Amino acid sequence: MPENNDKITEEPVLVRHHQIGLGCPDFTFAAYIENRPDMPGMATLDQLQPAIPGEIHSIGQACGNGWRKVFNVYAKLMFALDNRQFSYTAHMPSWQHYRDHFLLQSSSQTALLFSPPNLIAVPDEACSPKYHIIMGRTYAKKLISTGQLTAPLIWLDHEFAINREHRLVVCPYFDYRQLSNIKIERLAAILAEFGN
Repeated sequence: MPENNDKITEEPVLVRHHQIGLGCPDFTFAAYIENRPDMPGMATLDQLQPAIPGEIHSIGQACGNGWRKVFNVYAKLMFALDNRQFSYTAHMPSWQHYRDHFLLQSSSQTALLFSPPNLIAVPDEACSPKYHIIMGRTYAKKLISTGQLTAPLIWLDHEFAINREHRLVVCPYFDYRQLSNIKIERLAAILAEFGN
């Protein structure tokens, strides 16, 4: 019987991760964090769900200053974006007002994800590109080492890395000491360079 020399080559399988976290299901901006708030319902959360009014405050009260800083820095970042390019905060009087009344809620176009980045575009994303922010070099390296992040990164320095194709930025953790106001401005400028 002749030997079968046909070679079967398989296309690489792209895995679309299930998104888990707080925020708008139709987000434009997603920040990825390694851990979850330590409070009822968060440990078992298995989907992306909008924050309800007052939930950010409740998480900050229950889980401490670290989580308050995460939400404050996220709101400050959104407020630092150029309103001509990103109009999310255009009519907000302050970043605090934005955080308390809009961030991570159903129409905010923002998400805080506890799951790995999903960089596989779906057809309707051509109209609304997504921006991905991974909090912390350590978390990014963990995602890379476990195969959950395969997009090549260009390290701009020891704190910031980018992938232009996927509008992805690795930045310092959302904490005042790690992501100071100056670094928030730098992150906003990097995101603006990606365009929209």
